[in-house]
Amino acid sequence: MHRIDFRTDILPLKDKLFRLALRITFDRAEAEDVVQETMIRVWNKRDEWDGLESIEAYCVTIARNLAIDRSEKKDAHTVELTPEAEQTPEASGPYDRLVNKERLMLVHRLVSELPEKQRLIMQLRDVEGQSYKEIAVALHLTEEQVKVNLFRARQKVKQKFMDIDNYGL
Repeated sequence: MHRIDFRTDILPLKDKLFRLALRITFDRAEAEDVVQETMIRVWNKRDEWDGLESIEAYCVTIARNLAIDRSEKKDAHTVELTPEAEQTPEASGPYDRLVNKERLMLVHRLVSELPEKQRLIMQLRDVEGQSYKEIAVALHLTEEQVKVNLFRARQKVKQKFMDIDNYGL
C-alpha cells in the first residue's frame, strides 16, 4: 500500500465529490460547501489515512453524508446536473435539437424522481463510472444490492420515459 498524499490522491477527487454533492443537494453553492467541508474533514483525519482500504470511498462517504444532511436542512429544489449533461448530440435541424433537449430534460426529471438510494447508485455508476465494489463500500451495501438497485433504477427510468415518449403520459 502506498502512502496517501493529499495533493495527488485526495484533491483530484474534488470534481467527483462535487458532482455527487450536486446530485444530492440540487444546489451548486451547497455542493461547493460540501466539497470544501469534506476536504477539511479528510485533512483533519490524516492520521487515519494509512488504515483506510480506499481513500476514495472514505471521501465519497463523507461527502454523501454531508450532502444529505445539508439537503435535509435546506429542503433543496432541482437544478440541472452539470453543464456537460446539458449538451445534446448534433441534430440535423431546429426541430431535432428541440426534441433532443426535451428528451434530456425528461430523463433528468425522471432520474431526480427516483428514490435517493437508486439516484445515488445511478450517479456513481453511470456518471462517475465507479465499480460496483466501490459503490458498495461507499454506500455500505453489498455488491448485489448495488446491482439490483441500479437495475431497478434504469428500468424505472426507461419505462417511464417510454410511456411518456410514446403516449404522452
